[in-house]
Amino acid sequence: MDTLSPTERSQRMSKVRHKDTGAELKVRRLVHRLGYRYRLHARSLPGRPDLVFASRKAVIFVHGCFWHRHPDPECRLARLPKSRRDFWVPKLEANRVRDVRNREALLSAGWRVLELWECQLTDSDQVEQLVHEFLGGS
Repeated sequence: MDTLSPTERSQRMSKVRHKDTGAELKVRRLVHRLGYRYRLHARSLPGRPDLVFASRKAVIFVHGCFWHRHPDPECRLARLPKSRRDFWVPKLEANRVRDVRNREALLSAGWRVLELWECQLTDSDQVEQLVHEFLGGS
């Protein structure tokens, strides 16, 4: 049973952002600090990647663990809601399937893809190393 009224739930869900999230902004700052420049949310690419490095033919997705169903069993952020599972399970699974489809489309078009998960961002050094290696640093 939902603890909020339908109106309260609607108001709360309307505040959920699909771009310019805190996790995405954190990655953008890190990437910029490393000296890489990028474009945001290219509509011409499958899945509208969060960061696009066209000259390197590389993209980065910053996934929220809940919304994109982080497959790591240790991730506490990817838990399912306790109520309305008949609604949430198909919705979140469709998000995951869409992400796989977009990744495959990008890979088959010759793009390199890095997916960063919200829970990974607590270790800035690890994320910095992943990004630097992915974008061609030593």
